[in-house]
Amino acid sequence: MKQIIAIGGGGFGRTIKDLKIEKYIKSHSGKSNPKICFIPTATGDDQGYIENFYKAFDELGCETSHINFFKRTIDLRSHILEQDIVYVGGGNTKSMLAVWKEWGLDSILKEAYDKEIMMSGVSAGAICWFERGITDSWADHQETINCLGFVKGTCCPHYDEEPERIPYVKDALTNNGINSCLAIEGYTALHLIDDEPAFSVSFGDNDTNCHEVIYKNNEVAHNSIGKTVKVNL
Repeated sequence: MKQIIAIGGGGFGRTIKDLKIEKYIKSHSGKSNPKICFIPTATGDDQGYIENFYKAFDELGCETSHINFFKRTIDLRSHILEQDIVYVGGGNTKSMLAVWKEWGLDSILKEAYDKEIMMSGVSAGAICWFERGITDSWADHQETINCLGFVKGTCCPHYDEEPERIPYVKDALTNNGINSCLAIEGYTALHLIDDEPAFSVSFGDNDTNCHEVIYKNNEVAHNSIGKTVKVNL
């Protein structure tokens, strides 16, 4: 079974508290102490972010590791293919994808996904799995960029958290930049199984959700994504 857990915002990168979404990710690995590898490329391998990853997943009894591209880099393929879970951090999506391509990690991750190693991540680590992602990698504007294309669609994280997201998605839809958008709110994850959205997972204090945003009859509409089931943690 292939799995992607794409988080719109929140989790250990902000605070180490109840670890709701982290526990959810672990629970769907099917193992009591899964091997999980953190890839923090999008923040330039920020040390504080890496430390928070270890604090969170060590507490959950996982076998933890991370990949660093800005010091000497380990053998990527052998390490990735022995994992149960890959977790990709947030940050600059465009720069992250460029580094991955240079090192061939994009192909290695696809091989791992096809071998049913779980893919997960937040923000940049959420949108990277889709055909396209909406990113604020540029300081002064949003843009839709090509991503890894493991699954179909255009994905936008932080949909309710960052004020520029909703207007950008509306503009992209009305100007035929995109046909639809999978919008993931903060403290929400879209859990895909075998390439298809299966669960909308809300893990914050408020009732958050994922949406399929479309433009029809001169209006922007927010619909449920396929047959997704709502989960409140």
